[in-house]
Amino acid sequence: MGGIGVVLNPRSRQNRRDPAAASRLARTLGDRGVVRTAQTREDLARIAEDFRKLKIDVLGISGGDGTNHVTLTGFLEVYSDEPLPPIAFLRGGTMNTVANAVGVPRGKPDGLLTALIARYNELGKASLRVVERNTMRIDDHYGFIFGTGAIHGYMAEYYRHPEPNPVHAASTLYEASKNVMLGHRTPVAERWEGSVELSGGVRLPMRDYLCIAAGTVDQIGLGFRPFYRSGHVPGRFHILGIHTSALGFVKKLPDIWQARPMGEEHTYDHLAEHAILEARSGVVRYVLDGDLHEHRGPLEMRVGPRVQIVVEHKAGIRPPGGSTFMFPPPWIQPGNS
Repeated sequence: MGGIGVVLNPRSRQNRRDPAAASRLARTLGDRGVVRTAQTREDLARIAEDFRKLKIDVLGISGGDGTNHVTLTGFLEVYSDEPLPPIAFLRGGTMNTVANAVGVPRGKPDGLLTALIARYNELGKASLRVVERNTMRIDDHYGFIFGTGAIHGYMAEYYRHPEPNPVHAASTLYEASKNVMLGHRTPVAERWEGSVELSGGVRLPMRDYLCIAAGTVDQIGLGFRPFYRSGHVPGRFHILGIHTSALGFVKKLPDIWQARPMGEEHTYDHLAEHAILEARSGVVRYVLDGDLHEHRGPLEMRVGPRVQIVVEHKAGIRPPGGSTFMFPPPWIQPGNS
C-alpha cells in the first residue's frame, strides 16, 4: 500500500480538548494513507503490525513528546530489526521539545499533515528532507531526552499545574531559580545520589548529583541546549553527571542556553553508548521525553536504533529549530549570572 500512516493518542491533553482531531486528520489524509487511534499499548502494537504489513512510507505521530516516545517504543518492538519508515512529528502535544530540537516546522497537526501530503505527492518519500538521530533505550522504553534528580523534580512540579503548558513551564523554572537565588528550598532542586558505569570503563563516582541527564538531541526544553555534543558521533548519547549546587546550576543557565559546556567543576561530561545507573536508595526516579518513571534496582541505558525524522514538509523551506521562546528570558541572559 505505502502512503502515510498516522497514529493519534486520543488520551493526550490536547486531543481530549479536541475530540474531532482524528476524524479531521483522516479527512485531510483521504486516500493517501490511514489514521489510527491508540487507546492502549495493545492497540499500539496492533497498529504497528498493520502499518508494517501495509509497508507505509511515512509514520506520522500526532501528539507531543510523551505520545512520540510511547509510539516509537511500540513500533520499534514490532518492527524489531526492520528499520522504521521516516517519522513525521505532527506536534499537537503540550511539550514538543524533540520536534523543536530537530527542526520540525511549527504549526498544528492539520496544517503540518497537509504540507507533508503536498510534499509527499511530488516524489514520494524520496522528496522528504530528514535528519537522523539515535534513540536511547531506557529499561523497556525508547526516547531522546533523559534525566534524574532535579529534572524529575522539575517535571513533577510542572505536572502539578491543572493545565500544564509552555508558559507554565517557564514560570516553574523562573520560580525555582528565584527560590534558589534567595536561598529558599524548592522541590525542583531534588537531587540524586548514586553512581553511573559508562561504556569504555568510565565510572561516575557514587556521590550526590543535582541530576544525571542524557540526550540524543541537543535540547531539554524551553530552548536550553545542554546536550551540545549529542549529534557529534552517531551511535552515542551525550550524558552529564551534574554535581554542582542548585545555585551553581542557575548561574550556568546562560551557558546551557547557548549550548556551551558547563565546565568540569560543575559536571562530568561524556559521550557513551551504554550506561548503568545505580541509586543509593535502590530506586531510580527519572524522566524520559517528559514522562515520569520509577525503576527499582540498577537502571540500564543504551543507544537505541537510529531513526529518520522528517524536518522539511515543503520544498525550499528549511525551518529553524528552537523553542517556544525565541530569546532567553532576561533573568538568564549573560551578565545576570
